[in-house]
Amino acid sequence: MDIEKIRTLIALMEESELVNLEISSDDEHISLTRHYDAPAPTMMAAPAASAAAAVEGKPAEKAGSVESSPMVGVFYSAPSPNDPPFVKVGQKVQAGDTLGIIEAMKIMNPLEATQSGIVDEILVDNSEVVQFGQPVIRYKA
Repeated sequence: MDIEKIRTLIALMEESELVNLEISSDDEHISLTRHYDAPAPTMMAAPAASAAAAVEGKPAEKAGSVESSPMVGVFYSAPSPNDPPFVKVGQKVQAGDTLGIIEAMKIMNPLEATQSGIVDEILVDNSEVVQFGQPVIRYKA
């Protein structure tokens, strides 16, 4: 394996802000993954709508805390296409309940509730790509 080729690939990843890069040829295979030293996502209370935002015509932020995606991946609302979703709007959930699945690098990762509450809104669609820290579920205030 040519170290200069690897350095070039790393520089390419940094320039284009890629998280994963995998290259294969007949006799070589390389897989690079960037890891960020970011704090784990936490429950965030949505800020209250300010009078200035209302004056400017911006939609008011909804009240309530949110569950955010802990990783980049594809969100699935049910264990399989024929199964019912893990949660529905209006459903009461307990801390630790599965809210959905996020597939990242062919691994199914459960998205678990970090608090108890009532689901007010599901902010992403089934099979939608989610980003790190993106709000997925909003609880009632």
